[in-house]
Amino acid sequence: MSDGRPPAPPALALDDVTVTFRSREEGGQRYTAVAGTTLQVQAGEFVSVVGPTGCGKSTLLNVGAGLLQPSSGEVRVFGEPLAGINRRAGYMFQSDALMPWRSALDNVMVGLQYRGVPDADARVQAQDWLARVGLAGFGDRYPHQLSGGMRKRTALAQVLALDPDIILMDEPFSALDVQTRQLMENEVLALWAAKRKAVLFITHDLDEAIAMSDRVVVLSAGPATRPIGEFAIDLPRPRDVAEVRTDPRFVAWHARIWAVLRDEVLKGYAQQLKKAA
Repeated sequence: MSDGRPPAPPALALDDVTVTFRSREEGGQRYTAVAGTTLQVQAGEFVSVVGPTGCGKSTLLNVGAGLLQPSSGEVRVFGEPLAGINRRAGYMFQSDALMPWRSALDNVMVGLQYRGVPDADARVQAQDWLARVGLAGFGDRYPHQLSGGMRKRTALAQVLALDPDIILMDEPFSALDVQTRQLMENEVLALWAAKRKAVLFITHDLDEAIAMSDRVVVLSAGPATRPIGEFAIDLPRPRDVAEVRTDPRFVAWHARIWAVLRDEVLKGYAQQLKKAA
């Protein structure tokens, strides 16, 4: 029964967002990457976005982060219009954003230091987060001394140490081998379950999207990409991303979403071939 109070606003809301780029040449061509897109992520919700390669998934994430201003439409963070950088969000990039001249511990500390946390406190918090992601004892290692999975764990600790209300993730595990990827996926789910932050997760892997998410959003092929399907995933939690793939409901969700996604993937593939010709 409602208590009469209005519902809480979404953690992140993109309302009728369009993003158009113009080439640098005088009179250059205009390219609309995203058109009329509305997308919401509720507080505590894990939402994945899937779509063909080059369809504009990362563009939407950059808009949500405040790194890219939409040509039209509005972005709201917990009900407030976003102006500039989204300071309530943490961003985990596809490629490592670690500073090669800083140790793992120093890389996790840096965001806290920029926020004015005293060095001693930042060090304690960074050590705690390295331990949470399974890297206790590796704080003195430099990025080049870490495996791909360990660098991803460090990057994850770097983001989570700032305790963001919204976590933006851009295909963060795409470069990892299958086994390491599944370990990282389970670690992210465990850490997310502990605090239930809002997550917007970009991936090209439909299995990954279904295994991790509360909701999967499918984008059309570009240009002018837009959402063409949303699916609420009712698989019980907690989930093991390897084991859940054998659940008959997972198989059913995969078939249902792939039926929407397949034609868009083929369109995107045809466009890539045309560009390469």
